[in-house]
This record gives sequence, structure tokens and C-alpha cells, in this order.
Amino acid sequence: MADDVKSKLEAKKKRLEELKQARLQRNKPAPGAVPKSTTPVSQTDHIDVDRLISDIPDARHTNNNIQTSLNDSIDNNVAPANNDLNNLNKNINNSVATPLPTSPPVRYRQPVLAMCEMKVVDIQPAEHIEYPKWTQTDESHLQQAIKDKEERLRAEEEERKKKEEEHVKVNEVVIEEDKDKEEEEVVLQELSDEQKQQILSSQDFRSFFDTAARVVEKALSDPIDIAFPYSGEGLSDSGDNADELLRASRVFEDERWTRNRSVTSFDLNEKYPELILASYNNNEEAPNEPEGVVLVWNKKFSKTSPEYIFHCQSPVMCACFARFQPNLILGGTYSGQIVAWDMRASKRTPIQRSPLSASAHTHPVFCLQVVGTQNAHNLISIATDGKLCSWSLDMLSQPQDTLELQQKTKTVAVTSMSFSLGEVNNFLVGSEEGTLYSCSRHGNKAGINEAFEGHHGPVTGLDCNKAVGQGDFSHLFVSSSTDWTVKLWNNKLSKPLHSFDNANDYVFDVKWSPIHPAVFASVDAMGRIDIWNINRDTEVPVVSLQTNTRTALNRIQWSANGKELHIGDCDGKIYLYEIKEKLALPHSEEWKALNDTLNEMVQRITEVPLAV
Repeated sequence: MADDVKSKLEAKKKRLEELKQARLQRNKPAPGAVPKSTTPVSQTDHIDVDRLISDIPDARHTNNNIQTSLNDSIDNNVAPANNDLNNLNKNINNSVATPLPTSPPVRYRQPVLAMCEMKVVDIQPAEHIEYPKWTQTDESHLQQAIKDKEERLRAEEEERKKKEEEHVKVNEVVIEEDKDKEEEEVVLQELSDEQKQQILSSQDFRSFFDTAARVVEKALSDPIDIAFPYSGEGLSDSGDNADELLRASRVFEDERWTRNRSVTSFDLNEKYPELILASYNNNEEAPNEPEGVVLVWNKKFSKTSPEYIFHCQSPVMCACFARFQPNLILGGTYSGQIVAWDMRASKRTPIQRSPLSASAHTHPVFCLQVVGTQNAHNLISIATDGKLCSWSLDMLSQPQDTLELQQKTKTVAVTSMSFSLGEVNNFLVGSEEGTLYSCSRHGNKAGINEAFEGHHGPVTGLDCNKAVGQGDFSHLFVSSSTDWTVKLWNNKLSKPLHSFDNANDYVFDVKWSPIHPAVFASVDAMGRIDIWNINRDTEVPVVSLQTNTRTALNRIQWSANGKELHIGDCDGKIYLYEIKEKLALPHSEEWKALNDTLNEMVQRITEVPLAV
């Protein structure tokens, strides 16, 4: 390498000498010519000189390169070459300095080397399809091309599936190996009795066990008959008559929570219609048990235990679901407290309760209902002292509004209450003395407005007509009493339109059908269920069923579709009855027929017909 450098330097020197001689020849005046000033170096020569200078390696860099590649013996041979190179650079600068402007020195950077990772990316080229000249004329070539493409795609798909299967097999093998390793590594540790007891008493375990028990119970309580003959062969017709309008379906009871307790109220969940809410009073034979109980039953499954269990320290006289919060349950107690339970909470005791003070109720609360809309609703409660309270569901510590129901300075002992469909201000109440009253919550006529006299005993049930159809019959309402009668009323008249007197004992409850305008049902202390259709007959019920136990039936509730009846008795049992469609569902002419029936009733009590 040192010899090559020397030879290059010699060639450079020779070339520079030739350039100097050529310049001298050009500057030498020709014979007989007039002397001129020194001619400047041409642009071409200037470029050649610059190029030569740029080709000369810097001595410092040359030394560095030579030292990294050769041993010490070669360095001694290169030293004279470096001296000659320095002298050559001086001569070049002296020769070019006068005629040419000095050019900036050329600087070279020493390259910096580093390690880097190289990645190989295999990018498939875009598919290039070429069509031969006969593509548009010869169909055989086109079909062949299509077949070839399909075969190619099929082969690619098979290859892809094959790779996926191999990948899955590899993963399965890896997972199995991991499981084997984990099983080998896991060592079961026996828990002590204290640790077991601590786990069993923890809140998390109780919540988990309660939820799991409900799911398992639902699954086990609904057996499936896989051999059921849908063809009808081998099935008897007994017990399923076409003329049977009312059929017992189920009975809900619990040995601990419902025995020796009376059903005091019913309600159905609007969001989950399979849930039935029932409240119970105290069990005199079990003084250590909670006095008030509220149970939520599920009629969708065949399980025999309640879905939710709640209780408090006072008998629950009425209860209902919060209309716009289906997880919340509200109750009115014998002590006068308003209590609230939450189905989402893990505890069975109330999450809220009203105070026992003069600002709220201090007498038994028999009436409770949520009225209003989704964005503006209140809980309305009335106690037997005639005090009405309006509550916010978010705060039961203080009622938002109160109203004293009095008739000529006499307190009305309210036993029942009913609002018409969509009504939030006007409502009806029944009293212990047998009189019914129409009332208002707000306005100039806040309080009691009119009185309806007709019963000779305490009013036990009251319900407004809520059927929606071709006519508006919201002015109709029915009431039951301990005077053994059920009476039909029109809020425009102070006298009853009709009295149904076929009962042989106290009539404890009465309810209108939610879909049929002329049908209502009642229950009495003899254990009898009566279903009336006043379009057909006003003297005899269309269905009258006597229960086998002859236990007093004290509460009744229709399902939202009008095809089921929920009936509670004084022994804590709830009976579910199914109603045939020909009785439950109204025909188109039922609305006109009811209007005619009402006109006939009005004519019997007044000489001038009243348009309704």
C-alpha cells in the first residue's frame, strides 16, 4: 500500500510540473507582440487544480488509515511520503495564490460505525394478471383461466387451514404441558376449622352462595319432559275443560316466613312482570321472628322459595315496587314508619326509614302508591289518622308535603286509596265508617271534596277503572266492605250505581280488570272468588269459585295482561289462577255494551238519564 501511495504522489508531482510549464508558455510574449498584463488562469485550469487538490488525501487521515491497517514497519516507509506531500501542498498554494482566489480547505469527517439490526421483510408482489388476445373471443381460454384461479385459491385456502390446524395443535400441546406443570406444582393445603368458619361467615361468600343457590334452584325446579307427546296420544282431557274459565295454577308459601301470617298487600313489577311482591303482618306464634315481612316471588320458575326476603320490626300493612325504580321496594308499617328496601343490597333490613315524629306518620299506614312521571314522581302515603304525606324516594327523613284529610273538623280514618290512570292530583279514599271521599292534593280544593255514602261497615277495598279502549270509564270505581257487599260508583253521583249482594261474609278486596272495562273480581272471608261481568249479568257473577280450605281470602291482584289473578289468604298463602281468554279479553262491542248498562243503572236511581 505504501508503494501505491508513493507512485500516486509522483504522478501528481509530474502533472503539476506540466501545468506550470504550460502556464509559463502561455504567459511568454510572442515575438513582435505588445507586452500585456499577466493573463489570469483559465476556468478549466482552475477546475483541474481544484480536482487534483481534492484528490490528494489529507496526511492526517492517510496516516490514521495506514496505522489501522498496517504494522509499525509499514509506518516507517510512509513517513517520507507524508513529508513529500506537505511540500507538494506548499508548492501548489504558492503557485496558485497569485492569479486565483483561495478556495476553502476541504474537510473530511471520519466515518462513525455502529451495530444495527437487519430485518428481512418478504413483501409479496402485487398480482399481475395478463389477458391474452383471445380473452374476448374464445370462451374456452376464459373458463380455463377461471378454473386455474379457483384451483389456486382453493390450494391457498387449504394451505392456510393446514397451517392454522398445525398452530392449534401446537397451542394445545403447550397448554396441556402448562396444565400438567401447574397440577404438579399446586399443593392443596388443608384449612383449619377457624379458617373455614371465617370463610363461611364472610359477606362475599354469603352473597356468592345466595346468588348461586337461586340459579341452581331455578334449574332444578323446572324438569323437562323429553318424552312429551305433542301428538296428543295418551293424554286425558280431565281437568282441562273448555268451559272452565278459572283454573288454579300455583301456590306460593314458605314454612318459615309465611306460616301464620296474613297477606296484607300485593304488587307486580312493571319491568319484570314475573315478580310478585307480597307483604305480611306478624306471626303471633313466633315472637322471636321479625314482625313485618316482605317477600318477592318469581312465577316464571317452579321454585318454591321466594326470590328475595325482607323484614322489619313492625308489621307491614302495605308495600309496593317503586314505579320508576324497579329494584326499590317501599312499605308502610303498623307503627307509622315508611321503609325502603333495595333488591341490589345484600341485607334484608331497610336501607331507609322515616322518623317516628309528628312531622310524619304516627298511626298505621294502610295506603301507599307512587304517582307521577319518570322525571317527577312522589310516594303518597295515608295513615289511619287522616294524614297524607308526599315523599321523595331519595330522602325519607322528612316528607315534602303533608295534608290533613278532615270532614267537617272530623278526622277521616283512611283504610284504602285509589288513583285513576294517569292522575296525580285527584284520588279516592275509603274510611273506617264506610264513607268514600274524593280528594285533591293541591289547588283551592285541597283536601276532601265530596262524600259517597252507601256502605254500612269499614271500606276494605277500593279501585278505579283503568281499562283503556274505545271509551273513557275512569269515572267508575268499585268498593268492598265488611257489610258483605260490593258497590259500583260513578264519581258524578253521590249514590252507588249498583250493589252486588251475593256474598255471605265480609268482602275483603275488589279489583277491576286492567284490560276489560266491565270485569272485576272480589274475594271474601268464606274463601270464595267472584268474577263479575256487568255487561252479562249484574245479579250473579260469571265465575264463582270456592277454595277447598275455606280460609278467608283478603287480597286480590290482576296481572298486567288481565289473564291471571293473584289471591292471598289469612294463612300466608298466595294462589295463582289462570283465566280463559273468552272471559279475560274484551270484544269490540264491550265498550258500547257497558255504556248501555250504565245508562240503565242511572235510570234506575234517577229519572233523567246521565250521559257518560
